[in-house]
Amino acid sequence: MRRYTLCLLLFFSHWLWSQELPPIQNYTPSDYQAENQNWALSQGEDKVVYMANNKGLLRFNGADWALFPSPNESIMRSVKVVGDRIYTGCYMEFGYWEPDGLGMLRYTSLSADMQEDLLEDEEFWGILNLEDWIVFQSLKRIYIYNVQTESINSIDTEDTLFRMFKVSNEIYFQENGKGVFKIDNGRSKLVYDDEVVLTDEIINIFQENDTLYMLTKHNGFFSDSDGTLAKLTTGLDDLPKKITVYSGIRLRDGKFALGTISNGLVLLDEDKALLDHIDQIKGLRNNTILSLMEDRDSNIWLGLDNGISYVNLKSPIKVYRDNKGVVGSIYAAVVKDGILYLGTNQGLFHKALGNNSDFMLIEGTQGQVWSLQEIDGTLFCCHHSGTYVVEGSNAKRITDVEGAWKISPLPMQQDLLLQGNYDGLYVLEKTEGNWKLRNKIDGFGNSSRYFETLENKVFVNHEYKGIFKLDVDNTFHHVNKISMDTLIKGSESGIIKYRNNVFYAYREGVYKYQPESDSFVKDSLLSSIYDREEYVSGKMVLDQNEENLWIFTNSNISLLSEGSLADTLLIKPIPLTEDMRDGIVGYENIADLGEEGKYLLGTTSGYITLDVNGFKNADFRVQIGKGEKSDKQSQLWDLVETDSNAEFKSTDDHVRFSFFTPEYYKLFKPQYQYQLDGIYDNWSNWSEAYSTTFENLPHGDYTFRVRARIGDKVSSNIASYTFTIARPWYISNLALMLYVLVFILGSLLIHQAYRRHYHKRQEKLIERSKREMELAKAQNEKEIIKIKNEQLQEEFRSKSNELAASTLSIIRKNELLSKVKDQLLSSVDDTSSIRSIIKVIDKNIKQNDDWELFKEAFNNADRKFLKKLKKAHPNLSPNDVRLCAYLRLNLSSKEIAPLFNISVRSVEIKRYRLRKKMNLSHEDNLVDYILKL
Repeated sequence: MRRYTLCLLLFFSHWLWSQELPPIQNYTPSDYQAENQNWALSQGEDKVVYMANNKGLLRFNGADWALFPSPNESIMRSVKVVGDRIYTGCYMEFGYWEPDGLGMLRYTSLSADMQEDLLEDEEFWGILNLEDWIVFQSLKRIYIYNVQTESINSIDTEDTLFRMFKVSNEIYFQENGKGVFKIDNGRSKLVYDDEVVLTDEIINIFQENDTLYMLTKHNGFFSDSDGTLAKLTTGLDDLPKKITVYSGIRLRDGKFALGTISNGLVLLDEDKALLDHIDQIKGLRNNTILSLMEDRDSNIWLGLDNGISYVNLKSPIKVYRDNKGVVGSIYAAVVKDGILYLGTNQGLFHKALGNNSDFMLIEGTQGQVWSLQEIDGTLFCCHHSGTYVVEGSNAKRITDVEGAWKISPLPMQQDLLLQGNYDGLYVLEKTEGNWKLRNKIDGFGNSSRYFETLENKVFVNHEYKGIFKLDVDNTFHHVNKISMDTLIKGSESGIIKYRNNVFYAYREGVYKYQPESDSFVKDSLLSSIYDREEYVSGKMVLDQNEENLWIFTNSNISLLSEGSLADTLLIKPIPLTEDMRDGIVGYENIADLGEEGKYLLGTTSGYITLDVNGFKNADFRVQIGKGEKSDKQSQLWDLVETDSNAEFKSTDDHVRFSFFTPEYYKLFKPQYQYQLDGIYDNWSNWSEAYSTTFENLPHGDYTFRVRARIGDKVSSNIASYTFTIARPWYISNLALMLYVLVFILGSLLIHQAYRRHYHKRQEKLIERSKREMELAKAQNEKEIIKIKNEQLQEEFRSKSNELAASTLSIIRKNELLSKVKDQLLSSVDDTSSIRSIIKVIDKNIKQNDDWELFKEAFNNADRKFLKKLKKAHPNLSPNDVRLCAYLRLNLSSKEIAPLFNISVRSVEIKRYRLRKKMNLSHEDNLVDYILKL
C-alpha cells in the first residue's frame, strides 16, 4: 500500500509544472457587463483603457466599467485613443468619441459626413494614427482622415486587405495574394511579394535598426535580408506543437508578446527566444487572444475570445499556484546547495533552484511538515512523524518521536539542539558526526510549538495559557523551576529571538523581555507596525541569515533590518495584503532565495516570490470619474460636470461621486479616503470602495476631496470638486429682500396697530372701569337681594314653623276634646245630663275656625300651592283641598283623622277618592304628586 501511494504521488508530481508566473488578472463578461469577444485595446494618456467589444466600446478606469453601445448596435472591431478622442470602427461606421464633462462619452460620426459611400457590408478592423492623420482599415479599403482639414481620402484594394501596420511613421498593409504594400504619398506601393506573404497572413511588422521583421500567422518570424524575406529560428520552434498566431506586439523593453488561437500567450525575449508560455491552465481566462496591448506601466492587456485579462509582467511578485493540489499548503521553505525545498501538508518536495523542472516528493516524507531549518550546514525537517536530516533528494529519520515542531541550537553547546514537540522539549545530540535523540527534558509536558532560549532559560509560548519560563539545569535534563506570565496571551501569538532579545507578539502589540525585571515590556517601535484592526498573526519570521525580521499584518508585510546606527531598526512595508498573500494564519513562512532581495512566501496553494528591491514607489494620481445629484423625492440621478464648479438647486441635496486610480496591479488594490469640506471635515477611513453618496445636505458651499493609496504610497494629488447647494426659495436673496420690506412695512403697521391698540386699550380701560362700577353696583344689589331672600327664607321658615305648630295645636286640641268626650260618655250613665257639654265639644272639634287659621298660615308658607292645585284640579271640593294641604305637610292618615274628626279608615277613603278626582294611576304616589306641584 505504501509503495502504491508513493508511485501515485510520483506520477502526479511528474505533471506538476513548477513555473512561477507574474500576477494575472481576469475579467469575465459578467464583470464588465458586455459580450465575450474583445477585438482591440487602447489606452489614453490618463491611463484609462478602452476595448472594442461585440456590444460596443468598453471603458475601464481601474475601478469601474462603462459600456457605450456602438452607434448602429453592431460589433465594434477597432479602437484607438489619440489625445482626447477615442476613434472606433464597426460595421458600416467609423468615427470618434469625446468626453462630455459629465463622465460620459459622446460620439461623432466621420463616415456619415463623407462624400464617398461606404462599400457594402464594410467593417473597420484597424485604426492607426500618423501625425495629423487617422487611418481606418476595412477589408477592402483604407480611409485617411486629416484631423486638421477634416477631409477623408481613401485607397481601394483589389483583394482582401488583412491588416495594416505602422512602421517608422510609414503605413504598411497586406493584400491577400498580392503581397505587402506601403502608402507613399497617398498611394499604395508594393514592397514584398515573397511566397510567405502571398500564402500566409502577416500579423505584425517590426523594425530593429534598419531591418524589418514580419510575424506571420502560421510560420513564425521572417526578416528582410537584402529585399527578400528569410525564416528565423525563434522560441516558437521550441513549443511542443505548432501554434497559430492571431495578434502580436513588441514591448518597450524589446521583448515580444504573441497572442494565439487556442494556445494562450507566448512571450519571447529580445532575441526571440522563448521566455514564457501562459495559457488557461496557468491562469488565463481563455486561450484565444484576439488583441494585445502594452499599457503605460508595462502591463500586457489581452482581449480574449471570452473575457479580458492583463498580466503584470514587471511585477516584483511572481506566483506559483499548485492548481492540481499535489504540493499542497506550504508551511516551510529553504534553499540549500542550489536546491529549493518545500515543506507542505503533503510532504517534503524539492527541485533545483532557478529552473522550471518539476517538484519531486522526497521518499518517506509523506505527511505534515512543520518546519525546515539549516543549522551548521545540516538541514533538519520537523515532521508529524518525527525528525529528519535531509541531504539532497534523501531524508533520514533521526527520531521517531511524533510531532516535531521546530529545532533550535543551544547557546555555547554546539553538539546539542533543543527540539519542541507535541508533548514537550527534547534534546538532540551529535555523536560521531550523526544526530540522534539524547533525552526528553523532565518536568515539562506541554506542546512546544514556539520556544526560544536565553542562557539556561527557555521561553515556551502557549496561546491559551501564556508564556512558560523554564529554568533548566546546565545539562538540559531537568526543569528546575516553572513560572508563567499569564498577563500576555492570545490566539495566533508568537515568540522569537532577534538580535539577542526575546520578543512576544499578540493582538495588543509586540513585547520585549527585560531580564532585569523578568517581565515583558511593550516595545513602542515594533508595536507601531500594527494595531488591533491590522493584527492577523503574532508569528514572526527570521530569514535564513537571521538578519531580517518579518511581521505580518492585514494590509502588508513589514521587513525589519538593522539600521546604519547602533541599536536601530529600519522598517520597510511590503504592500501585500492578507487576502492577496493567501497565507496560513499562524504558520506564515518566508525563505531567503539566496539572491539579494529575493524571498519566497508560502501560501495555502503554492507560494509567492518577492523581490523587495523591485517595489518602486512610483507616483500615481486619483481622479473623480463622475458626479451625480438627486432630490429626495424623485431619487433620479442627474450627471453633473466635474471639471468646473457647480451650483445645485436647493432640492438637489443628494450628491454621489465615483473616483478612480488607473493603476492596474492584481495584488495591490487602491484604497480611497475622502472628505466633504463644509460638513464632514474629517477624512473617512481607507476603503476599496470607489464611490460614495451624501444625502440630505443642507444649503451651503462644499468641496469634495479624495485621495488614494496603494500599499503605503499615497497619491501625488488630491482630486477635488467644489459645488454649492442653493438656499431654499424662502431664504434666497429675493426672499430676504422681501422679508426686509415686509419687516419695514410690518413695523409701520405694527406701530400704527400699537397706537390703535393703546387707544382702544385706554377706551377699554374706561369702559372696563364703568363696567366694574356697574358690576359692583349690581353685586351690591345682588347682595341686597340675597339678604332679602335670606330674610324671606327666614320668614318662610318661621311661617312654616307657625303652620306646623298650628297644625299640631289643632290636632292635640281635637284629640283632647275627643278624649274628654269619650271619658264623659263612658263615665255617665245618663247622657242627657251631659248632652250640652257634648255639643259644645263637637262644635269645637268641627268648627271651621281652625281650618281658616290653618289655611291662612299655609298660604303664608306656601302661597302658590293652593293656586296651582286649583288650577290643575278645579273640581276639588274644599275638604279635598284641605286634605291636599295636610298631605303637602306630609302628615299621615292617623295624623289627619283628628283634623277631620273622622276615623283613619275614613281618611283612607278620602285619599282614594282624591286620587280618582286627580286621575292618578295605581302606580302613582299621591303624596309624591302633591309634593311636586
